[in-house]
Amino acid sequence: MLTYLIRRLFAAAVMLVVIILAVFSIFFLIPKWTGVDPATMYVGKQSDAQAVEAVREKLGLADPILVQVFEFFKGILVGRDYTSGGTTQHCDAPCFGYSFKTEQAIWPLLQNRFPVTFLLAVGAAVLWLIIGLTAGIVSALRRGTLWDRGLMSMALAGVSLPIYFTGLISLAVFSYQLELVKHEYTAIEENFADWFSGMILPWVTLAFLFGAMYARLTRATMLEVMGEDYIRTARAKGVREPVVIRKHAMRSTMTPVITLLGVDLGMLMGNAILTETTFSLPGLGQAALQAISTRDLPVILGVTLITAMAVVLANLVVDLLYGVIDPRVRLA
Repeated sequence: MLTYLIRRLFAAAVMLVVIILAVFSIFFLIPKWTGVDPATMYVGKQSDAQAVEAVREKLGLADPILVQVFEFFKGILVGRDYTSGGTTQHCDAPCFGYSFKTEQAIWPLLQNRFPVTFLLAVGAAVLWLIIGLTAGIVSALRRGTLWDRGLMSMALAGVSLPIYFTGLISLAVFSYQLELVKHEYTAIEENFADWFSGMILPWVTLAFLFGAMYARLTRATMLEVMGEDYIRTARAKGVREPVVIRKHAMRSTMTPVITLLGVDLGMLMGNAILTETTFSLPGLGQAALQAISTRDLPVILGVTLITAMAVVLANLVVDLLYGVIDPRVRLA
């Protein structure tokens, strides 16, 4: 198990390095190769030559590429210094630079926004796992019955309806008309009850979409697993049906579910724009949308790095869970 853990950690570290290099290339190298001055992109089209030159000096965009890459990694790992007009400004690690619209450091902004997106993803994931697994298992064990048709019809509706549609409908019905839950976001440290009430609809909306996909996946996998030889052998030995389902069938069914969960959790960290915009949640998705509308590239760069790292870490957790669920994976 230790060897398996070391291999996965090494692979995740290599992937993080590749991601940082890819993000650096997207924001600094590719524009330069296509004839676009990165300094102009950071300052904006309405800037003068003096402002562009100041940004070029501050970011070291005139330095050799290897020096720029080294400074970029150095900023993320240990921090870096920005020098402009004889004035040196230190940026603590992890340093994603400064917003050229607000002149604020990017990392504190991401720190404030990250918990909102993280709690949105985790809360929704708990719900959609409970809903999806329960619906999928019941449908597989009651194949062809009214339960099966009803649950799969709901799953089809969940997959088909987009977030902004179900989100706005749920807001109109449960928040504005029935007034069962709050529609304003309240920080968790201010009032837990108000925060929880304001997060119910975003969680349920996301869980309805993702839970539908998990229900269909669980049903298909469960039906396949229940036809395997080792399931028939367990039944032939006299093992009780609940034990067969819980100990044998569910273990194999969980492998593709965990795979999908790792991908969905990581991608949700970077694709929360629709949900956070619909419910006015001050998370990373809303920050990215605002940065795109104002062309605040340092903020976009920071959000891109954070969400890409979240995908890598989520898949690392999935790889480690593989080794727990299926010991054969440790030998791979």
